[in-house]
Amino acid sequence: DGEHWVLNGTKAWITNAWDASAAVVFATTDKSLKHRGISAFLVPMPTAGLSLGKKEDKLGIRASSTANLIFEDCRIPKENLLGQLGMGFKIAMQTLDGGRIGIASQALGIAQAALDCAVDYAEKRMAFGSPITKLQAVQRVLSLQFKLADMAVALEAARLLTWRAAMLKDNGKPFTKEAAMAKLAASEAATAIAHQAIQILGGMGYVTEMPAERHYRDARITEIYEGTSEIQRLVIAGQLLKAYRS
Repeated sequence: DGEHWVLNGTKAWITNAWDASAAVVFATTDKSLKHRGISAFLVPMPTAGLSLGKKEDKLGIRASSTANLIFEDCRIPKENLLGQLGMGFKIAMQTLDGGRIGIASQALGIAQAALDCAVDYAEKRMAFGSPITKLQAVQRVLSLQFKLADMAVALEAARLLTWRAAMLKDNGKPFTKEAAMAKLAASEAATAIAHQAIQILGGMGYVTEMPAERHYRDARITEIYEGTSEIQRLVIAGQLLKAYRS
């Protein structure tokens, strides 16, 4: 529209919607070109024609707001186009690759906190005069130590995958497959480790007095945003088959 782009529509599940000072918005500028007709725009917030939906009441990551962005004849200067016209899909895919390293890192932090909580509790929780990590009942102590060992292995494996993906990105090398691997491994490790942390704490893991229940709630989203675990597996398999066929 002359010197402006006019945006209409709704974007759902926007992280930090109520806190952001700007948004990168992907919008269709030419429907006939399908994904090649998507462009990216920088939209300052607040701005006329842009309103926010209600803050979602979420299971976890409650410190971060999530809401819809609602565009109603929202006019932005034409120079707010990011990149070239029709390059939005490519920009989005490149952003997702880098974002998956970020989510993997978030998952690692949650997993580490859950493991720390479990180990600290197991060392301090006394039963029959000893920490539960030193109980004489062989099956009980082995079960606990096996849990802790498996949690630590999953965490460190995911950490190394994340570091590798970050290294490739920093060195300007392809990292799509590695980012998906890191995100998949770290998010599923976070969920599993947070689950086992609650098992180790028992009833104390289920109450808000201890942080284990929060880690469990926060971990779950890492398997969903920036592409679900199922999507990561599709990306990994696609990249693997592409390499073998080339």
